[in-house]
Amino acid sequence: MDQVLLRNYLATVYEFPTALGPLRVSLDGDVVADPSALPEFLLRPFAVLTAYNPRSMLLPRKVNESRHVVLRDLLILGCYRVEQCVGFEDEPDSTWREPAWLVHGMDRDEAIAFGRVFRQNTILLGRNGRPELVVTDPTCDDVGKTIVANWRIRT
Repeated sequence: MDQVLLRNYLATVYEFPTALGPLRVSLDGDVVADPSALPEFLLRPFAVLTAYNPRSMLLPRKVNESRHVVLRDLLILGCYRVEQCVGFEDEPDSTWREPAWLVHGMDRDEAIAFGRVFRQNTILLGRNGRPELVVTDPTCDDVGKTIVANWRIRT
């Protein structure tokens, strides 16, 4: 995977809905010795999926929105609990924001399959207090290749 793209993925800030209010995190944190010190939400299994801008190709807003609704509908038909979340750059002059779906309890292989179907470079998985960036586009790297990172809580 291109190192600039990987750095951008690791620095992306995700805003997740939780019972205590929005939780902002990125994947560029330090190793956490005690995962139980993390917010409870990050200890549960989840996937973050989007249908926006396949293979990093910018698509018109209406096309992205239509693809995103189809993804949500398929997830709901699969009996998943789905909530809106967003990824964005934490730069003062940046306007990039990409809507995504937070999918609670999704299996790794199924999440990878959704990433492949919607032509995403990667998907994000949360497992046992560790984020995993998983390649789903064979033009980036081997499908299933996993970059294990560390959560960084953003304020």
